Amino acid sequence: MSAAAVEFADAGVRLRDRWVWRHVDLEVDEGAFVAILGPNGAGKTTLVKAALGLADLAEGSVTVFGRRVRRGNDAIGYLPQRRNFDSDLRIRGFDLVRLGLDGARWGFPLPFADRLSGGTKTARVEEVIRLVGAEAYAERSIGELSGGEQQRLLIAQALVSGARMLLLDEPLESLDLNNQQAISGLIQRICQERKVTVLLVAHDVNPILPYLDRVVYVAQGQVVSGEPADVIKTETLTRLYGAPVEVLRTSDGRLVVVGQHEPVSYHGHET
Repeated sequence: MSAAAVEFADAGVRLRDRWVWRHVDLEVDEGAFVAILGPNGAGKTTLVKAALGLADLAEGSVTVFGRRVRRGNDAIGYLPQRRNFDSDLRIRGFDLVRLGLDGARWGFPLPFADRLSGGTKTARVEEVIRLVGAEAYAERSIGELSGGEQQRLLIAQALVSGARMLLLDEPLESLDLNNQQAISGLIQRICQERKVTVLLVAHDVNPILPYLDRVVYVAQGQVVSGEPADVIKTETLTRLYGAPVEVLRTSDGRLVVVGQHEPVSYHGHET
């Protein structure tokens, strides 16, 4: 049997005198599309940083593809919270993607990129641009593009080094609903066709729920994970959020989550 893409074993992170979360046991299969959800400040981004080797554990362990985490792992493509590109920025979309090969992440060189010649690098960049459907505007300046177009090119940049896993922190936050759903569909296709594992931090599960394999909720120092239909329940979310949350199912199969401190979300039916 192959190793899990990511595995947390009795893991915990402390921030000064408090636990962000602890006793986390979480295993994510290769090629799964997983959303990391929960209230602001609960430790969602910390979970991602622990997988990157950027947040030190106070207890337990984290492995990625069967090996202890380390900074600069070229098996991981990381897309931090969305950057705002100035409209006057003249760098082409193609060149932005190529930075994933010619640059470095977290101060470490990219071993995969060092093995590629100039022509091979160009072919690799063109391949991932096609994968994300950005051929039509890859030669345009990044500052001229829409938010959805920019996000596709940033995903291509995260994949170009040959990553087997994508860690995406709030990639849908500033996009409209149509683009949120389009990007979610793109990510699902990448998971299915390329067996890339995706952990995506999100505040609103609505645009992504129809595409997900699993959800991970981080709240109250706890982490609960499972298939969406098994986790998105009244008793589970009420306990995690520490506030009344009600999960309803409408006549057309949608889940409706109603909570005092959270916006109403309408979730697609899981079959």
